[in-house]
Amino acid sequence: MAAKLSAWRNPSYLESSTGIFFFFCAWGIWWSFYSPWLINGLGMTNTQVGNIYSINSIGTLIIMFVYGVIQDELGVKRRLAIFIAAIAALVGPFVQFIYAPLMHSNLILGAVLGSIVLSAGFMSGCSLIEAITERYSRKFGFEYGQSRAWGSFGYAIVALIAGFTFNINPMINFWLGSAFGACMLLVYAFWIPDEQREEIKRESTPEGEKSQPSLRDMIHVLGMPALWLLIVFVIFTNTFYTVFDQQMFPNYYANLFPTPEQGHEVYGILNSIQVFLESAMMGVVPIIMRKIGVRNSLLLGATVMFARIGLCGFFHDPVMVSVVKLFHSIEVPLFSLPAFRYFTLHFNPKLSATLYMVGFQIASQVGQVAMSTPLGILHDRAGDQVTFYTISLVVLVALIYGIFVLKRDDQQVDGDPFIRDSQKSAVTQG
Repeated sequence: MAAKLSAWRNPSYLESSTGIFFFFCAWGIWWSFYSPWLINGLGMTNTQVGNIYSINSIGTLIIMFVYGVIQDELGVKRRLAIFIAAIAALVGPFVQFIYAPLMHSNLILGAVLGSIVLSAGFMSGCSLIEAITERYSRKFGFEYGQSRAWGSFGYAIVALIAGFTFNINPMINFWLGSAFGACMLLVYAFWIPDEQREEIKRESTPEGEKSQPSLRDMIHVLGMPALWLLIVFVIFTNTFYTVFDQQMFPNYYANLFPTPEQGHEVYGILNSIQVFLESAMMGVVPIIMRKIGVRNSLLLGATVMFARIGLCGFFHDPVMVSVVKLFHSIEVPLFSLPAFRYFTLHFNPKLSATLYMVGFQIASQVGQVAMSTPLGILHDRAGDQVTFYTISLVVLVALIYGIFVLKRDDQQVDGDPFIRDSQKSAVTQG
């Protein structure tokens, strides 16, 4: 209870949580039905959708790396967060008047332009907002998982209504995204707690301890074999989860019902329930990590991922598929939170934004660029079951690989050490 009261009295926790809440509202209201919009609204095939996701991933790949380097230079300054919020606030008019018409008249030009704007505002923006929130949690004394849970809570709220508004008119979702983006812009532009102002001033003084890494620091880390071993693990786990969950599952689920419209409504409700549970798990996973460690938590997340994707191919009843979909609420926190902690444990914490972008998010985007179109073609030719089993098998192979290559929590500790509850008890008793 004391920790919770402390969090509610922490102005940086309140500001960060509100900002990430509105960001996920602005993104989730349209992103959860982006693939159905491309297929049903714009009349694309699964192969074309795969191409769109590949192009989006290329844009995200480039922008994400730039964001990471710039944010590590900025320290706790939030200029990039304001830039992202401004794009989010304009997503409605952009899609209505520019993106959708271009996708009809010139698909390649529309896809390229969309990859720049949507990636800068959302796909790359998500990683940047998460990285800023994680940095604030270390600087200003609150639990990152508790703050990130508010993002999941926001996504859950908008997912609850997204299916209904999508059936009325998909453009409503994009305009609601703009409204939430405007709220996010107000938070990041004007809500600056005193301790953040003081930290910005301290970092700006010549005698202040610099949190920004040097170019030499970045080059040194990018040359470490341990980072590249982790990148391979991420590419063959998180990439395939993303392609499955964003590119394939929404339409697969909707087609399990008598009409796609009914499927969209039920999917919106199910997605909302799943993300509400995910929000709760964001607070539980740090406890799990303290019990079993960072490495084991990451491997557990990959195990849930393998089981969930494979079971979606095994079951064809909407009730059972819905139950399996709820595994997602365990999988996402078990993968994202330990991944962040893995970077700050085994690498220089000053590089947390760059490392998270390169080692986790950019690695995932590289995989999406390479795999979205081939998996889309496989989906068109072989159907749901074969595609889902193929993805699940790849994740299983990556899981076995991860068992051998991921560092234990007491190996190569170049960042903030991680101590389990059992180790704390042993120290106390000793």
